[in-house]
Amino acid sequence: MRRAAVSIPSNIAEGAARSSSADFNRFLVIARGSLSELETQVLIAQKLRFTDNVNDVMNQIDQIFALLCGLINSLKKRDSK
Repeated sequence: MRRAAVSIPSNIAEGAARSSSADFNRFLVIARGSLSELETQVLIAQKLRFTDNVNDVMNQIDQIFALLCGLINSLKKRDSK
């Protein structure tokens, strides 16, 4: 879980340092995949009863997912002009 969580901002930072919007977009999609991986791991931890209440974490994941999707869509729209 820690590795997936660290991968999210790491991919955003690496993509932002790239020279093109296409590269940045690709790394944002990878970050979104890492976020989905983290979500899956949180749900598995709950099912295995490693933790009880994951509502706060799941809400944060949903918010970050929405932000990433918004940024990805914004870059796509900007690049299509």
